[in-house]
Amino acid sequence: MSWNAYVKNLQSRCKFADQCAIIGLDGSIWTTVEDCVISITAEEAMTIAHIMNTQDYSQFQSNGITIGGLKYTFLRSNEKAVYGKKCNHGGISLQSTNKAIVISHCIEGGQQGKVNDAVFKVAEYLEQNGY
Repeated sequence: MSWNAYVKNLQSRCKFADQCAIIGLDGSIWTTVEDCVISITAEEAMTIAHIMNTQDYSQFQSNGITIGGLKYTFLRSNEKAVYGKKCNHGGISLQSTNKAIVISHCIEGGQQGKVNDAVFKVAEYLEQNGY
C-alpha cells in the first residue's frame, strides 16, 4: 500500500479532511504530490519533525505551524498531537507515531474534532503496524 492510500483512508473517515500528508520523524516526505496531498516543502517537513521529536511546542507557539506555505496559529497540543488554525483557511492537525507524522487539513467551517479523530485513528493504525 502506498502512503497516499493512507491519506485517502483518512479522508474516507472524515469529509472535512480535504488534504493530508505523511512525513517521517526524520523529516522525509512519505506521500507524493496529488490533489488530496498537502504540498509540504522539505524545509517545512524538517521543522515539523524536529519539533514533534523534541515535543518543544513552544516553537509552534512562537512561530506558528507552517505547512504548504501557510502559517497556522498554534491552538493546543497534547503528548503526540498538535492543532492549529488559520482564519479563512481552516485548521491543521498533526499526530506523531513511532516513525511518522500524520498531517491533515480541515476545510474552513468544517468540524476540526472529526478531523482530529480521523488523524488519530490513522496514526494509531500506523503505530500498531510498526510505524
